[in-house]
Amino acid sequence: MSRPRVCYFHDQEVGSYYYGAGHPMKPHRLALTHNLVLNYGLHKYMKVYKPHRASDEELEVFHSREYLEFLQRITPDNASLYHDEMRKFNVGEDCPVFDGMYDYCKIYAGASLDAAVKLNTGACDIAVSWSGGLHHARLDEASGFCYVNDIVLAIIEMLKYYGRVLYIDIDIHHGDGVQDAFYTTDRVMCVSFHKYGNGFFPGTGAIDELGVNSGRYYSVNVPLLDGIDDQGYLSLFKPVIQNVMDFYRPHAIVLQCGADSLNCDRLGRFNLSLAGHGECVRFVKGFNLPTLVLGGGGYTIKNVSRCWTNETAIIVEQDVSNDLPFSEYTEYFAPDFQLHPPVTNTIHNDNTPSYMQFVRQSVRFSSLFVICSLNPIALLRSA
Repeated sequence: MSRPRVCYFHDQEVGSYYYGAGHPMKPHRLALTHNLVLNYGLHKYMKVYKPHRASDEELEVFHSREYLEFLQRITPDNASLYHDEMRKFNVGEDCPVFDGMYDYCKIYAGASLDAAVKLNTGACDIAVSWSGGLHHARLDEASGFCYVNDIVLAIIEMLKYYGRVLYIDIDIHHGDGVQDAFYTTDRVMCVSFHKYGNGFFPGTGAIDELGVNSGRYYSVNVPLLDGIDDQGYLSLFKPVIQNVMDFYRPHAIVLQCGADSLNCDRLGRFNLSLAGHGECVRFVKGFNLPTLVLGGGGYTIKNVSRCWTNETAIIVEQDVSNDLPFSEYTEYFAPDFQLHPPVTNTIHNDNTPSYMQFVRQSVRFSSLFVICSLNPIALLRSA
C-alpha cells in the first residue's frame, strides 16, 4: 500500500506567543516540534502549508459573538477595565490575558480549519496541525489554557462532508469542551481516555457520561487512575477503539494527541512512553480513514516536541534515528539528546487489575447500546 498523502500546517509565529512567567502552557513547544520535523527531513514526505488566520465569522460558527469581541478587545494594558467580563468568561489565572492572545487563537483555529478543508476536498488522507487540539474551550468561556475550541470548529467543518465523525482524545485531561459541544448528536462520537478523580481537572469524564437525546451513548469515557503504563493503556485503547470502529463506522476521524499523558509531564500523572503514545496514533492510522491529527496538552516542552515529531514520523511512515539531529534547540534535550527519553521517576500505578476489568466491562456495556442503535442484530450476536 502506498504512503498516505499528508498535509501539515504550521505558522512560524505561533511559537512566539507567551502566556506569562510561570505559566505551564508554552507555545514555544511548537517551534521546537517544527524544528525537529524539519531537521529530520520529515517535511519532504508532506505538503507543508502556512494556514490562514481564522476570521471572526469562522470563529462565530461555534463561539458567541459577545465572547469573541471580549477576547479581541482585552489586552494586558486594559485588563483592569474588564474585571466583570473576565470573571464572566473565565479569563484570569489559568487562561491569562497576554499580548496577541486573540491573534494566537486565530492562528491555531485557522490551521485546524484549513486541515479539515483539505480532508473534505480529498486533497490528503491525513492532515496534521500540532498547534491545535485545545479541547477545553466552551461556546462563551475560556477553560484549561484554551480560549477558542479549534477541534469543535474543525469537526463542524468536516460534518459538511462526512456523515459521522469519530473524535478520539488521548490527552491526560478529559476532552470536556468537545464532548459538551456534541453531547446531543449521534453524528459525532467522542471517545476520551483520561485521568479521573481526586479533583483532577476538569473533573468530568466519568463512565456514566454517555450523551443525551440523539447523542445518548455516543460519548464514551475511559477514566484512568495515576500511573498507567503503556501495557495497561493500550490494553484498553485498542479494543475500545476497535469496537467503536466496528459498530459506529465513522467516515472520518479527529485524533487529539495531548502529550501530557507522557511520563514526566509537568502536569501529568501517567507513565506512558513516546512509543506507547505513538502506538495509539499508529493504531488509528491503520483504519485508513480521512484523519485530522491535532496536538493538545503537554507541559514538559522537550518531551512534547519529541512526541509530536515521533508521531509525524509514524504518520509519514519514516523510520528516524533515536539520535536527535543537531539544531539551534539541541541544548533543550540534554543530557541524553535522544528522541525517545527513558521512562523515569515513574508514578505508582493505581490501575489495579480489578479496576481495569471494571472499566473494560463498563465501557463495553455502554458500547452495546451504540451497537443496538445501529444494528440490533449485532447486539444479539454479542450477548
